Amino acid sequence: MQFFSGMVQLPWWGYALFVLVMTHITIVAVTIYLHRHSAHRALELHPLVNHFFRFWLWLTTGMRTREWTAIHRKHHARVETAEDPHSPQIVGIWTVLFAGAELYKKEALNADTLQRFGEGTPADWIERAVYTPHNVLGLGLMFVIDAVLFGPIGIVLWAIQMAWIPFFAAGVINGVGHYWGYRNFDTPDASRNILPWGILIGGEELHNNHHAYPTSARLSNKWWEFDIGWLYIRLLAGGGGGG
Repeated sequence: MQFFSGMVQLPWWGYALFVLVMTHITIVAVTIYLHRHSAHRALELHPLVNHFFRFWLWLTTGMRTREWTAIHRKHHARVETAEDPHSPQIVGIWTVLFAGAELYKKEALNADTLQRFGEGTPADWIERAVYTPHNVLGLGLMFVIDAVLFGPIGIVLWAIQMAWIPFFAAGVINGVGHYWGYRNFDTPDASRNILPWGILIGGEELHNNHHAYPTSARLSNKWWEFDIGWLYIRLLAGGGGGG
Protein backbone atom coordinates (compact mmCIF):
# COMPACT_ATOMS: atom_id res chain seq x y z
CA MET A 1 0.00 0.00 0.00
CA GLN A 2 1.43 3.33 -1.02
CA PHE A 3 1.85 5.80 1.84
CA PHE A 4 -0.16 9.00 1.51
CA SER A 5 2.16 11.74 0.27
CA GLY A 6 -0.26 14.64 0.45
CA MET A 7 -2.46 16.48 -2.00
CA VAL A 8 0.27 18.92 -2.98
CA GLN A 9 3.89 18.23 -3.93
CA LEU A 10 6.30 21.15 -4.03
CA PRO A 11 10.01 21.63 -4.71
CA TRP A 12 12.11 22.22 -1.59
CA TRP A 13 11.92 25.96 -2.01
CA GLY A 14 8.13 25.75 -2.26
CA TYR A 15 7.92 24.19 1.20
CA ALA A 16 10.33 26.82 2.55
CA LEU A 17 8.23 29.60 1.01
CA PHE A 18 5.05 28.11 2.48
CA VAL A 19 6.55 28.08 5.97
CA LEU A 20 7.86 31.64 5.63
CA VAL A 21 4.50 32.96 4.47
CA MET A 22 2.53 31.14 7.18
CA THR A 23 4.88 32.12 10.00
CA HIS A 24 5.08 35.69 8.75
CA ILE A 25 1.30 36.04 8.88
CA THR A 26 1.45 34.76 12.45
CA ILE A 27 4.15 37.28 13.36
CA VAL A 28 2.05 40.06 11.80
CA ALA A 29 -0.95 38.94 13.85
CA VAL A 30 1.13 39.05 17.04
CA THR A 31 2.71 42.46 16.45
CA ILE A 32 -0.34 44.25 15.05
CA TYR A 33 -3.23 42.60 16.87
CA LEU A 34 -1.87 41.31 20.18
CA HIS A 35 0.90 43.84 20.77
CA ARG A 36 0.03 47.19 19.24
CA HIS A 37 -3.75 46.88 19.31
CA SER A 38 -4.70 44.75 22.31
CA ALA A 39 -1.88 45.35 24.79
CA HIS A 40 -1.15 49.03 24.09
CA ARG A 41 -4.25 50.34 22.30
CA ALA A 42 -1.94 52.10 19.87
CA LEU A 43 -4.41 51.58 17.01
CA GLU A 44 -7.92 50.36 16.31
CA LEU A 45 -8.61 47.58 13.84
CA HIS A 46 -11.55 46.98 11.55
CA PRO A 47 -13.72 44.20 13.06
CA LEU A 48 -13.00 41.88 10.12
CA VAL A 49 -9.24 42.40 10.43
CA ASN A 50 -9.46 42.04 14.19
CA HIS A 51 -11.26 38.72 13.98
CA PHE A 52 -9.05 37.37 11.20
CA PHE A 53 -6.03 37.87 13.46
CA ARG A 54 -7.83 36.27 16.41
CA PHE A 55 -8.76 33.25 14.28
CA TRP A 56 -5.29 32.96 12.77
CA LEU A 57 -3.59 33.03 16.19
CA TRP A 58 -6.02 30.37 17.45
CA LEU A 59 -5.10 28.26 14.43
CA THR A 60 -1.33 28.70 14.61
CA THR A 61 -0.37 29.45 18.22
CA GLY A 62 -3.20 28.59 20.63
CA MET A 63 -2.48 31.82 22.51
CA ARG A 64 -5.38 33.48 24.31
CA THR A 65 -5.70 37.25 23.80
CA ARG A 66 -6.36 38.01 27.47
CA GLU A 67 -3.34 36.05 28.66
CA TRP A 68 -0.92 37.53 26.13
CA THR A 69 -2.18 41.06 26.73
CA ALA A 70 -2.04 40.80 30.52
CA ILE A 71 1.44 39.27 30.56
CA HIS A 72 2.83 41.91 28.23
CA ARG A 73 1.27 44.77 30.17
CA LYS A 74 2.74 43.34 33.37
CA HIS A 75 6.13 43.15 31.66
CA HIS A 76 6.00 46.90 31.04
CA ALA A 77 4.68 47.68 34.52
CA ARG A 78 7.25 45.51 36.32
CA VAL A 79 10.09 45.57 33.81
CA GLU A 80 13.47 44.23 34.98
CA THR A 81 12.17 43.39 38.45
CA ALA A 82 11.50 40.03 40.09
CA GLU A 83 7.84 40.47 39.05
CA ASP A 84 8.71 40.84 35.36
CA PRO A 85 7.41 37.65 33.71
CA HIS A 86 10.44 37.27 31.44
CA SER A 87 13.39 39.53 32.17
CA PRO A 88 16.80 38.12 31.13
CA GLN A 89 18.32 40.54 33.62
CA ILE A 90 16.62 38.55 36.38
CA VAL A 91 16.37 34.94 35.17
CA GLY A 92 19.22 34.92 32.63
CA ILE A 93 19.42 35.28 28.87
CA TRP A 94 19.54 31.56 28.10
CA THR A 95 16.47 30.86 30.21
CA VAL A 96 14.40 33.44 28.35
CA LEU A 97 15.84 32.55 24.95
CA PHE A 98 15.20 28.82 25.13
CA ALA A 99 12.47 28.58 27.80
CA GLY A 100 10.57 31.80 27.16
CA ALA A 101 7.42 29.86 26.27
CA GLU A 102 7.54 28.10 29.62
CA LEU A 103 7.86 31.44 31.44
CA TYR A 104 4.81 32.61 29.50
CA LYS A 105 2.79 29.52 30.43
CA LYS A 106 3.73 29.90 34.09
CA GLU A 107 2.62 33.54 34.19
CA ALA A 108 -0.61 32.70 32.33
CA LEU A 109 -1.63 30.62 35.37
CA ASN A 110 -1.36 33.69 37.62
CA ALA A 111 -4.98 34.76 38.15
CA ASP A 112 -3.91 38.07 39.66
CA THR A 113 -1.97 38.97 36.50
CA LEU A 114 -4.99 38.24 34.30
CA GLN A 115 -7.37 40.18 36.51
CA ARG A 116 -5.12 43.20 37.02
CA PHE A 117 -3.71 43.56 33.51
CA GLY A 118 -6.21 41.80 31.23
CA GLU A 119 -8.89 44.47 31.07
CA GLY A 120 -10.53 45.30 27.75
CA THR A 121 -9.76 42.03 25.95
CA PRO A 122 -12.41 40.15 23.91
CA ALA A 123 -15.19 38.47 25.87
CA ASP A 124 -17.68 37.76 23.08
CA TRP A 125 -19.40 34.43 22.41
CA ILE A 126 -16.70 32.91 20.23
CA GLU A 127 -13.99 33.85 22.73
CA ARG A 128 -15.92 32.28 25.62
CA ALA A 129 -17.08 29.20 23.70
CA VAL A 130 -14.17 28.44 21.38
CA TYR A 131 -10.95 30.44 21.52
CA THR A 132 -10.40 30.40 25.29
CA PRO A 133 -11.65 26.94 26.39
CA HIS A 134 -10.54 25.13 23.22
CA ASN A 135 -7.33 26.97 22.38
CA VAL A 136 -5.52 23.75 21.36
CA LEU A 137 -8.27 22.77 18.93
CA GLY A 138 -6.96 25.24 16.37
CA LEU A 139 -3.49 23.70 16.56
CA GLY A 140 -5.00 20.31 15.83
CA LEU A 141 -6.89 21.71 12.87
CA MET A 142 -3.68 23.26 11.53
CA PHE A 143 -1.96 19.88 11.92
CA VAL A 144 -4.67 18.17 9.87
CA ILE A 145 -4.50 20.85 7.16
CA ASP A 146 -0.71 20.58 6.84
CA ALA A 147 -0.78 16.77 6.88
CA VAL A 148 -3.54 16.51 4.26
CA LEU A 149 -1.87 19.06 2.00
CA PHE A 150 1.70 17.80 2.20
CA GLY A 151 1.73 14.37 3.86
CA PRO A 152 4.64 13.55 6.21
CA ILE A 153 6.46 16.73 5.14
CA GLY A 154 3.43 18.66 6.34
CA ILE A 155 4.02 17.38 9.87
CA VAL A 156 7.52 18.88 9.77
CA LEU A 157 6.13 22.15 8.44
CA TRP A 158 3.54 22.18 11.23
CA ALA A 159 6.25 21.64 13.86
CA ILE A 160 8.19 24.63 12.49
CA GLN A 161 5.04 26.76 12.59
CA MET A 162 4.43 25.76 16.20
CA ALA A 163 8.02 26.60 17.26
CA TRP A 164 8.19 29.95 15.47
CA ILE A 165 6.41 32.18 17.99
CA PRO A 166 7.76 30.47 21.15
CA PHE A 167 11.32 30.97 19.89
CA PHE A 168 11.24 34.31 18.08
CA ALA A 169 8.62 36.17 20.16
CA ALA A 170 8.93 34.59 23.60
CA GLY A 171 12.65 33.91 23.27
CA VAL A 172 14.40 36.35 20.95
CA ILE A 173 12.34 39.51 21.56
CA ASN A 174 11.86 39.04 25.29
CA GLY A 175 15.42 37.77 25.73
CA VAL A 176 17.80 39.31 23.22
CA GLY A 177 15.63 42.44 23.11
CA HIS A 178 16.58 43.09 26.73
CA TYR A 179 20.17 41.94 26.49
CA TRP A 180 21.98 42.74 23.24
CA GLY A 181 21.74 45.46 20.59
CA TYR A 182 21.80 49.24 20.29
CA ARG A 183 19.78 51.88 22.13
CA ASN A 184 18.27 55.04 20.72
CA PHE A 185 16.76 56.00 24.08
CA ASP A 186 18.02 55.88 27.64
CA THR A 187 15.00 54.06 29.03
CA PRO A 188 14.99 52.87 32.67
CA ASP A 189 14.99 49.26 31.49
CA ALA A 190 17.55 47.20 29.55
CA SER A 191 15.62 47.18 26.25
CA ARG A 192 17.67 47.05 23.04
CA ASN A 193 17.00 47.36 19.33
CA ILE A 194 18.21 44.02 17.99
CA LEU A 195 18.35 45.15 14.36
CA PRO A 196 17.43 48.42 12.63
CA TRP A 197 15.35 46.56 10.02
CA GLY A 198 12.33 44.92 11.60
CA ILE A 199 11.28 42.40 8.97
CA LEU A 200 11.60 38.81 10.24
CA ILE A 201 9.79 39.50 13.54
CA GLY A 202 7.39 42.12 12.19
CA GLY A 203 9.22 45.20 13.49
CA GLU A 204 9.53 43.89 17.05
CA GLU A 205 13.28 43.93 16.55
CA LEU A 206 13.09 47.66 17.41
CA HIS A 207 12.43 46.90 21.06
CA ASN A 208 14.17 49.87 22.69
CA ASN A 209 12.12 52.23 20.54
CA HIS A 210 9.00 50.46 21.73
CA HIS A 211 9.88 50.76 25.41
CA ALA A 212 10.60 54.46 24.93
CA TYR A 213 7.18 55.02 23.29
CA PRO A 214 5.01 52.03 24.20
CA THR A 215 1.74 53.53 22.94
CA SER A 216 3.11 54.34 19.50
CA ALA A 217 1.88 52.12 16.67
CA ARG A 218 5.14 52.78 14.85
CA LEU A 219 8.25 51.05 16.19
CA SER A 220 10.83 52.63 13.89
CA ASN A 221 12.29 55.99 14.93
CA LYS A 222 15.40 56.88 12.93
CA TRP A 223 15.25 57.45 9.18
CA TRP A 224 17.36 54.37 8.56
CA GLU A 225 15.15 52.05 10.61
CA PHE A 226 12.36 50.01 9.04
CA ASP A 227 9.28 48.56 10.73
CA ILE A 228 7.39 46.23 8.41
CA GLY A 229 4.51 46.07 10.87
CA TRP A 230 3.99 49.80 10.43
CA LEU A 231 4.02 49.32 6.65
CA TYR A 232 1.19 46.81 6.96
CA ILE A 233 -0.74 49.13 9.27
CA ARG A 234 -0.48 51.96 6.74
CA LEU A 235 -1.62 49.61 3.97
CA LEU A 236 -4.59 48.46 6.06
CA ALA A 237 -5.44 52.09 6.68
CA GLY A 238 -5.23 52.82 2.95
CA GLY A 239 -2.41 55.28 3.48
CA GLY A 240 0.51 53.41 1.92
CA GLY A 241 3.99 54.27 3.12
CA GLY A 242 6.31 52.56 5.57
CA GLY A 243 9.57 53.22 7.35
